[in-house]
Amino acid sequence: MQATTPPALPTFFTVEAVAALAIAALAAVAIGLLVGSLVRRLLLAIEGERFHTQPIAHATVKAVRRVTFVLTMLVLTFPALDLAGVELTVGLHPEEVSRWLTESGARILLLILLAFAANRFAASVIRNAEHEIAAGDDHKTQERRKRLHTIGATSRRFFSILIWSAALLMVLRELDVDITPVLTGAGIIGLAVGFGAQTLVKDIISGIFLIAEDQIRLGDAADINGIGGTVEEINLRTIVLRDVEGVVHTIANGDIRTLSNKSKDFSYYVIDIGVGYDDDTDRIVDVVREVAGELMQDPGYAASILEPLEVLGVDSFKATEVTLRFRIKTLPLRQWDVGRELRRRIKKAFGAQGIQIPGPQMTVRLKADPAK
Repeated sequence: MQATTPPALPTFFTVEAVAALAIAALAAVAIGLLVGSLVRRLLLAIEGERFHTQPIAHATVKAVRRVTFVLTMLVLTFPALDLAGVELTVGLHPEEVSRWLTESGARILLLILLAFAANRFAASVIRNAEHEIAAGDDHKTQERRKRLHTIGATSRRFFSILIWSAALLMVLRELDVDITPVLTGAGIIGLAVGFGAQTLVKDIISGIFLIAEDQIRLGDAADINGIGGTVEEINLRTIVLRDVEGVVHTIANGDIRTLSNKSKDFSYYVIDIGVGYDDDTDRIVDVVREVAGELMQDPGYAASILEPLEVLGVDSFKATEVTLRFRIKTLPLRQWDVGRELRRRIKKAFGAQGIQIPGPQMTVRLKADPAK
């Protein structure tokens, strides 16, 4: 019986080849850790202490490490196998692949990394400017912070599109793709947009003035064309509102006809109270003032109230009641919380004082029959 010899392993799996790949992998890991450390120090210098509380900053460092490792491994694999005496006969020649990876491939990945870093750097600079300019906890600072947050979000989006568009064109050029038709096509598209997409241009111009004039900010409560809600997004073309039922409304900036901002600088909560004609209005005003004064002393609401209750006086005479009007000045977006609590306390105080709020009344007159 003739003994069979096991098939020989491919040259790719020799000890020398495995050792060469292991050394290349170690070198790639070391370079990846080094580049990641440099990126981490750069982001730490830009972000400061906020670097430790931002998950995206740590994700950026991990992404840079992994991409650097892959690129370095691709660049070192073919020279390492060549030094180990491994001959690859499939596909392109190892020298050609290695040359492309060390030249065009390295430049492409470097462009992507630079674009990624430039995008992060621009976002970090804008975010730091927001924090530096809007430092503090007073009311005016909070208003300034809302405006800066709106402008910063739009600026970050604009720079991100600009940076990645430029990086894409440069990558196409490295891949020997003629970008002249791309630029020509972009010019033609831009010309077509200028002539045909007048509504789009109108929306963008309206959005620029909307942000520049500080008409509305992220987080504001506003009514736009009769639609009320909280501003969730402000783009150059659209505004996104979410109403009290959670419905999202997207409104083009060029279609805005009326815009009412309910939370700019300060807010008022207006209360109309109906009392009977026989009630003493001065006494009722004193009760309401006392209730509002107690509310201003409450730690849960004191910081939200800017001024004492303002008595506007008798507002109207109705069939069964006299309407008294009051208003209280609060921080933006806090008028509803303060107003609801004030109404609750007024109702409770009226009950304790025996003051009744008139309800619907009907007068019935009985007339005797003259024939009887």
